[in-house]
Amino acid sequence: MNVRRLGQPIVEMNLVPLIDVALILVIIFMVLTPVLIQSQITVKLPESSTGTPPQSETTVEVQISREGVVTIDGRPVPASRLEKELALRMGSASKKSLLVQSDKTVPIERIVYVLDVAKRLGVSKLGIGVVPPGSK
Repeated sequence: MNVRRLGQPIVEMNLVPLIDVALILVIIFMVLTPVLIQSQITVKLPESSTGTPPQSETTVEVQISREGVVTIDGRPVPASRLEKELALRMGSASKKSLLVQSDKTVPIERIVYVLDVAKRLGVSKLGIGVVPPGSK
């Protein structure tokens, strides 16, 4: 039983405002993280004389940066989980296409590895991202 004497101040710490601030910060970070990750990835695509823009709802984009970071639709994926993540994103692979965008300086082996994983998953449409001439 908690008995308080008259005239003594209440010495309890109110944690509710602290928890409110912490939850608001978590929400802000959750909203800003995808934007920050997407803005950090810079991929310099090679030029091509012909090129068509991808249809975004049916295309899964895989980007390979100069440092070797692989992202699927803007989310970084470790190389060990690439096949599992692609299988989840592709769903019915016959209806979707895969677009691989890589930096000019990325070794061709990394691009071929991503294309090989996609073929194992049964992706029927594969593409390599390029920049149309004069858009630089």
